[in-house]
Amino acid sequence: MEGIVHRTVEINGIAVHVAEKGPVDGAGTGILLLHGFPELWYSWRHQIVGLAARGYRAIAPDLRGYGDTSAPPSVNSYTLFHLVGDVVALLDALELPQVFVVGHDWGALIAWTLCMIRPDRVKALVNTSVAHMPRNPSVSPVHQIKHLYGDNIYVCRFQEPGVAEAEFAEVGTKNVLRKILTMRDPRPSSLTHKDWGSTGEEIALPSWLSEEDLDYYASKFEKPALPAG
Repeated sequence: MEGIVHRTVEINGIAVHVAEKGPVDGAGTGILLLHGFPELWYSWRHQIVGLAARGYRAIAPDLRGYGDTSAPPSVNSYTLFHLVGDVVALLDALELPQVFVVGHDWGALIAWTLCMIRPDRVKALVNTSVAHMPRNPSVSPVHQIKHLYGDNIYVCRFQEPGVAEAEFAEVGTKNVLRKILTMRDPRPSSLTHKDWGSTGEEIALPSWLSEEDLDYYASKFEKPALPAG
């Protein structure tokens, strides 16, 4: 897509798929783009092209467990320390001592944590969708989310291995993604069977999302990926 380069970088015992464009000889300033859920590097495809056109080196990985990046089978391999460690190791592999960081959704959570534990690697931060949430050591993040948003918020549904996945299989991955990515309800995202509606339901796509885009997302999320729990 418009000169975007794809490669695989071996770090921390996993293979990370990276999409990038822009100067790699040190002439351009690096901008690291961290996606959320249910997303991929692909969510940044237009920003990659636009930033590169302005002289930046735009870098968008598939995060651990997503897309074409390795998905370790144990849920213990997906802590924030693992995810931030991947970011730091990726910057080391790309020989980038500091970068601008842009995070969206769960990518924003990774970016906030990166700034707290490795501020030396961040020139500046732009986060969208998720504000900074200081950790309460006496309460688990899942219990905090459950208390705020209820049992049906997607984070809680994924704590039951295989349950939400079985519903997705029945409805179809593409239909699930269509529903989530076109959601216009300002309330927290609920993931129950009744929320999916008919598999034949016509949902108008916004201008920024095409059927081809949905096909790409679906092809990646139909692969075995990050575990629930």
